[in-house]
This record gives sequence, C-alpha cells and structure tokens, in this order.
Amino acid sequence: MAFLTNKTVNRLTVHYGVFALASSGGGVFFGAFLLKTGVALPVVILAYALINLLRASLLPAILATAKRYGLKPLVIFGAVVLGAQYPLLAHVQGVGPLLLVLCLVAAIGEEFYASAFHAYFAHVGDAEHRGQQVGLREALYAVVGIVGPVAGGWALAKLGAPVAFGAIAIVQVLSVLPLLGAPNVAVAPATRGAFRGARAGFVLFVADGWIRASVFVVWQIALFVVLRQSFQAFGGAMALASLTGAAAGMLLGRHIDAGRGGRAAWLAFIVLTACILMRVTATTPTLALAANAVGALTGCLYVPTLMTAIYGISTRSPCPLRFQIGAQAGWHL
Repeated sequence: MAFLTNKTVNRLTVHYGVFALASSGGGVFFGAFLLKTGVALPVVILAYALINLLRASLLPAILATAKRYGLKPLVIFGAVVLGAQYPLLAHVQGVGPLLLVLCLVAAIGEEFYASAFHAYFAHVGDAEHRGQQVGLREALYAVVGIVGPVAGGWALAKLGAPVAFGAIAIVQVLSVLPLLGAPNVAVAPATRGAFRGARAGFVLFVADGWIRASVFVVWQIALFVVLRQSFQAFGGAMALASLTGAAAGMLLGRHIDAGRGGRAAWLAFIVLTACILMRVTATTPTLALAANAVGALTGCLYVPTLMTAIYGISTRSPCPLRFQIGAQAGWHL
C-alpha cells in the first residue's frame, strides 16, 4: 500500500474522517432542521443560495490571507468556524437576524475550508497514487457516514438541538488536531497565468455545483419531507446510504491510478444518471430509501473520478490555490 506512505496525506485523511463525523452528524441536517423549525421550503433554498453568494464574495480575501499565512492555517480556521455554525443553527427559530448570521458564519467556514483544503491536498498528494488517496478519503467519509447520521438523528430527537449540535461543534473543532503537526504550504505572492490555467477547473466545477445542488442538497430536503420530517428516519436513511457506498471509492481509486480514468468517468456518470432517474420517481418512503442508497454509491464513484482529475490539473497549474479559487467561482455560479 504505497499510497499510505505519505504522512501529510495520512494526517489530512484522519482529519477528514473526524470532519466527516461532524458533517454527517450535523451538517447533513442543516436544511432539514431549518424546515422543521418552520422556515418555509423556498426560504431554505434561498438560504443555501445566500451562503453560496457570500462564499463567492470571499474568494479575494482567501487569496490575500493565504499569501500571508499559507494554506494550513486557512484549513484550520475554516474547520473551526464551521464548528461555530452548529450552536447558531440550534437556536434558529424561523426567519430572522439569526438566520442571516448563520448563513454568514457558514459561508466563511465553508469557503475558507474548501478552497484551502483542496489546494493543500493537491499540493501534498502523490500523482501516482492520487486516485487511491482520494478514494480512501471518500471511503472513510462513507464509513463514518454510517455512524454520524444515526447518532445525529437520535440526539436531535431525544436530547434536543442545543445538546446535539453542541456535541457536533466539539467534534468539528477536534478535527483540526491531526493537522497541527502537518507542514504548512506557502502561496506565491504573484504568478503568471494562474487564473487562465483554472479554466478547466471552472468548467468542471460549474457542472459539479449544479449536480451537488440538485442531486444532493435539494434531494436531502425532499427525502426529509418524504420521510415525514423524522430526524431519526432521515438519519437512518443517510446511514444506510453510506453503508452501500463505503467500499466503492477505494476500488475506483485503484482503477484510476492504473490508467483507466476514462472508464471510471463513464462508470460514475452512468450510475449518476441512474441515481437521478430513481430520485425523480421516488414518491414513497421505500423508493426514496432505495434512491438514496444509490446516491451514496454515486458519491463514492463520482468524487474520486472528479477530484483526481481536479487535483492533477491543479498541481500542473502555476498555483494550486489560485486554480482552486477559479474552480470555486464556477462551483458557486
């Protein structure tokens, strides 16, 4: 297992596993919880749109901060701020100033984390093992995703939002511990042609943003409604889905590293198409659970295929962070 010899990538993978516990135990309930508190469905969708608009506005600040401090501090900062969103979410009671503050905090945390994390992972990863490194990361996310939604749904139903989301915030902050001993990565003050080199990432992330907004984010809200707004049923559905997809990412990552990336892309998008068709017709809880399980398999096939390509192009660009910022702009669009 040569792909496990990179200690920095291993630290990032462990961090990502703990991060995934918070994300699957709390972040997955973001829209569902707002809906449960009485926020109208169109307003929940608008909240997601506002978060993306705010995230896009932060891209220049991320570049300026990274040039001064490097990538690792931005990853840590983003992860900690993401933890702060959960206590805020627990106290949202409909549309009001607190919902706007929540959107702002979520946007700051998500954008600093996502832009810096992907640039960092691309920089420290190994080109010859990238598919397996990404596949292991996503497989770990899927395995942790079996526990997180069940625990989160149970805690929300039995202990209440302040306790449940408070515990998730602590887990989120603890996810930075593996990063403390990792090396920092500096960002060049200036580069030539960095943003022109991000055009492929921009196009790929426009498509990815569309897929994630519809196939994953909006679907989670639809699933919650179909399951009669039960936190425990929703958590169980997400856990069942993660169990379905846990091993797929590792197998596909090895396939990509063996030079069969084209086949991996075809496989991922055939399954994605099947997933979309199933979700269009999922009008009962049983059909919704089946469609959701296929969605997890889709994620474990789709993410390694996409991100292996993104990281490969990124490391060949003049600056991985500037590449990622250009790609993120497409994602937010």
